Amino acid sequence: MKVILKQDVKKVGKKGQIVDVSDGYARNYLIARGLAVAETKRSLEILDVQKKEQAAVEAQKEAEARELAKQLEKITMTFKVNSGAEGRVFGSVSTKQITEALNKQGIRVDKKKFLDTQPIQTLGVTKVRIELYRNVIGTVNVQLVGSGQ
Repeated sequence: MKVILKQDVKKVGKKGQIVDVSDGYARNYLIARGLAVAETKRSLEILDVQKKEQAAVEAQKEAEARELAKQLEKITMTFKVNSGAEGRVFGSVSTKQITEALNKQGIRVDKKKFLDTQPIQTLGVTKVRIELYRNVIGTVNVQLVGSGQ
């Protein structure tokens, strides 16, 4: 029996997939628990509508992420750190500190989305990459200024 999955089911398939399973498994487990619906003409039409809506939502999120990436390009964040002779830095700036500084400016970014996860320990400007959405990467300029400057 062919069914359309409403949720991800281990070892069967992902949400929205049409899979062929045994009749008993489909009726007694998948359909009974609301994990799937039988494949009919009407259910296929509903699936097409849902896929189009999902594609529109994905396109909207990607457009917002691209706009945010343009906004991040213009930002240079400055952090003051203790430094010694010859520009030696005591301490570092972490992704958590960068996230907090961005939040103060009204930009919400998850600290887990940073691609450059190493703490910044050099004076000057460092470019930090952030994955805002699938295949959309924003770059923030982070400048460390020593306390002696």
